[in-house]
Amino acid sequence: MGTPETSREPCPDRILDDIGGAFGMGAVGGSAFHFLKGVYNSPKGTRLVGGSQALRMNAPRIGGSFAVWGGLFSTFDCSMVYLRQKEDPWNSIIAGAATGGFLQMRQGVGAASRSAVFGGAGIMLNKVMSAQQEAPIFVEDLPGGAHGMPQEAAASTSTSSSSWFGGFFGGGKEEEKKSDGGVKTEVLESFDSPIPPTFEFK
Repeated sequence: MGTPETSREPCPDRILDDIGGAFGMGAVGGSAFHFLKGVYNSPKGTRLVGGSQALRMNAPRIGGSFAVWGGLFSTFDCSMVYLRQKEDPWNSIIAGAATGGFLQMRQGVGAASRSAVFGGAGIMLNKVMSAQQEAPIFVEDLPGGAHGMPQEAAASTSTSSSSWFGGFFGGGKEEEKKSDGGVKTEVLESFDSPIPPTFEFK
């Protein structure tokens, strides 16, 4: 399992993939928004016609705007991967700043620099927040059962709290099997949790 940067398509294909995905998101979101706006703003009796007309006029434009943003972002991201020869969150941060600045170039240097700062800061905050949410919680096994209790007490607590409804749905049968034949029921983990990626800058 790779990081979000390494689990994506390789760089030339990534640009087309992101253009298509961004167009799809913009077209679907723009369709829903402009259909509802057209229904709301149309006179009574022609609401569905007004909604579908607003959808046809505006959804491709919104999809195209999203596609331009996604294509520029991926192009700058791939350029940073090529220049820096490594994939890390700084590529996305720089690509977000370059995309925001490039799209606002026609409004002047001040607007372009503000948009670049906001674009880079937005991507950086997104990366920081997602890294905090993905941090796993490791629980070490304490000696003597669960939380320092004796083994027998830990076993009785785990069997009594194994389900919300106690013995209604088969919990009593497991205890009967354990008491009758001395068979011990254990839950085995099928896999260990993967080690989370760290973004250490060397």
